[in-house]
This record gives sequence, C-alpha cells and structure tokens, in this order.
Amino acid sequence: MKLSVLDTDIAGFVQHKHPTVLSRIDALPDADTLATTIITFGEDLTGWLPACRRATDGTARAQAYQRLQAGLEFYREMICLPLDSTAVAIFDQLRQRHRRAGTNDLAIAAITLSVNGILVTRNVVDFERIPALRVEDWTQ
Repeated sequence: MKLSVLDTDIAGFVQHKHPTVLSRIDALPDADTLATTIITFGEDLTGWLPACRRATDGTARAQAYQRLQAGLEFYREMICLPLDSTAVAIFDQLRQRHRRAGTNDLAIAAITLSVNGILVTRNVVDFERIPALRVEDWTQ
C-alpha cells in the first residue's frame, strides 16, 4: 500500500483529464491511496478567485465561476492533507537547508514526507533535491 500525493500541476492535469495521468491513476492498486495537500488547494484557489473578480462580462464571469465550482467539486472528492505540526517541523528543517526553494513547494514536500508519501509532480528536478522525498512524474 502506498500514498501518492499530487502537487498542484498534477492536480490540474487530473482536473483537465490528462490521459497519461488518468491512466496512471486508473492503474493504481485498490489498496493505494491518492491525496493532495491543503497547499495545493490554496494555490488553485488563489488562481481561480482573481479570474472570477476580473471577469469583464456575464459570460466570462459564468465561465470563471464554473471553473471555481469544478475545482470545489474536485477537492471535495480528494483527501486533502493538512499542514499539521509534524509537517511544520519538517518544513522548518527544509527551509533552513533549501532557502532558494519556493515556500509552497517546501510545504508540499514537508507534508508528503510527514505521511511517508510519494510526491507526484512534473517538477522532478527541484523536488529531487530534497533528501528522502520520493518523487514520481505521471505525465510521461
């Protein structure tokens, strides 16, 4: 049994029905678990809300809110792992060693490490720099 944690790019690919990513998900054994993080949800939300506010007409506004609604439905179906005290302790250690890495990337890595998961990302190069973090790219 393994826990696969989707980062923001991969969660987006799932929402947009990327065939290669969906086939990897379909091939997972029943005992495996698929999850994402509260950081990923937050990153998506900060993208969707400005689009809703910037809409210049009713049609654009409706489309933006449809994307927001679809995202809400996606995250309702997902296990969304928290940034809890264990993940925060790991994050603080990673932050000291990887000052150039993005804060959200480090938080996603910390959450994944805290649950002994495998991070599913397209950004393998950056995440491979984090010791003990297992990484897979399901887009290839």
